Amino acid sequence: MTAAATSPSARPGRFGRAIVVGASSGIGAAIARRLAAGGTAVALVGRREAELESVARAIRTAGGRALVARHDVTDYAEVPATFERLVSELGGLDLIVYAAGIMHVPEEGEYDFAKDRAMIEVNLLGAMAWLNLAAARFEARRGGTIVGISSIAGERGRRSMPGYTTSKAALTAWLEALRNRVSRHGVNVVTVKPGFVDTVMTRHLARKPMIISAERAADLILEAARRGGSPSTFVPGRWGLVAFVLRHIPSFLFRKLDL
Repeated sequence: MTAAATSPSARPGRFGRAIVVGASSGIGAAIARRLAAGGTAVALVGRREAELESVARAIRTAGGRALVARHDVTDYAEVPATFERLVSELGGLDLIVYAAGIMHVPEEGEYDFAKDRAMIEVNLLGAMAWLNLAAARFEARRGGTIVGISSIAGERGRRSMPGYTTSKAALTAWLEALRNRVSRHGVNVVTVKPGFVDTVMTRHLARKPMIISAERAADLILEAARRGGSPSTFVPGRWGLVAFVLRHIPSFLFRKLDL
């Protein structure tokens, strides 16, 4: 087997080693726990070291393997060294999940550049900093899976959260472009668009239709990742019908909706 050939653990459905960025809580923590329970060695990346260690302890207590790396995803200069160190300590890489994200819902009449910028930096630029490195590595080895957590919120420009919807729409477009670049090299890029998931980030929202737990979201996301074939998927799938309807509402009507 040559260096460019696909290793067995790089094939969809078999993840021997994984990095989860944004693993201190919510969907990222649930994905890390699910992966470890299935035998994957997991590197947990996030800002809050105490929370990361808590997730890692639970994984180790259950017999799994977990590494911890405290990292702010907006410290872009730190990403290459952290990525290489984790890949080395894991002994390779088969899967990377970018689950880091923040949401700010502005008040009526609030226009705050600093908060919009923070969402772009965490939700989009952080993903580009981490996933570009993974894409280059996976393209060279002809295999690997990249998962980016976008949102159904990115389907349209919503009056209630302009900065957040923009960051997720841009992330969705960037992941599609990345998929179009690397799928010909055997690399899967999975764009996940969750609806409402019960996490700290959504607890302040007044309306949360069809909400699911972080654990259920993790199961559906990993199911999509294991299917392979570079899919784009809604979590749960019924949000796909909602997105179809939203995309076809004329702009002059959409602006009248309280979304």
